[in-house]
Amino acid sequence: MTRISETQQDDLIATAHALADAARVETLAHFRSAGLAADNKETSHFDPVTVADRASERAMRAILAERRPDDAILGEEFGPTPGTSGLTWVLDPIDGTRSYLSGTPTWGVLISVADATGPLFGLIDQPFIGERFAGGFGLAEVKGPMGLLPLRVRAPRPLSEAILFTTFPEVGTPADGAAFTRVKAQARLTRYGLDCYAYALVAAGQIDLVIEAGLQAYDVQAPIAVIEAAGGIMTDWQGRPVHQGGRVLAAANREIHAEAMALLAG
Repeated sequence: MTRISETQQDDLIATAHALADAARVETLAHFRSAGLAADNKETSHFDPVTVADRASERAMRAILAERRPDDAILGEEFGPTPGTSGLTWVLDPIDGTRSYLSGTPTWGVLISVADATGPLFGLIDQPFIGERFAGGFGLAEVKGPMGLLPLRVRAPRPLSEAILFTTFPEVGTPADGAAFTRVKAQARLTRYGLDCYAYALVAAGQIDLVIEAGLQAYDVQAPIAVIEAAGGIMTDWQGRPVHQGGRVLAAANREIHAEAMALLAG
């Protein structure tokens, strides 16, 4: 793990917030605007990107070029930029572009800074609501319409009492979907479609589990930092590190994580 002094931590935290502030401006400039168009990045399914996605990432990259020129960058829209510091900024300029296009306020901006071991600090920012969830370097907090509050995951309770989220009902491959269904069958309540906001709700103690598949590094690194800072756990479906993406299991505590993981394994 890269050694980072308190002064360096303060600078990384301030830089992350500066990125989020810039992304708020760019994303809100287009949100719920008439005639917002999207390009499709895939041929097999609809994977949209908008002018707001690109403007948001460009704005964040410009700040990093000025404030942290030696750090690497991994962004969803413009790919990797090498660095020499041992730190990488992992950026998702709009996580949940489908939600963004639909006008729903559950998309977000994901920002994290990582070393070779994974994320060190992360933000999940929802510009329209004005909520920003932060985790890492001893911080676990959310600032929004209700003020500044600490983040703390929900206490253990059985899966039979749990609230479970995923973004897409299909979850991933047919095998992934079958595994998810085994957990869903045991949970009290299952809901769909919140993208990164569901991970924020785990950190805030509102829900118990998020299970997804087919994710990328920029989808997961900020949520990992925030959830772990709040006392939760986020791994792949076998309990291994998941900061490079893939099948994701985010849980409020180790007890319900273990219960869900056993069902995912079949």
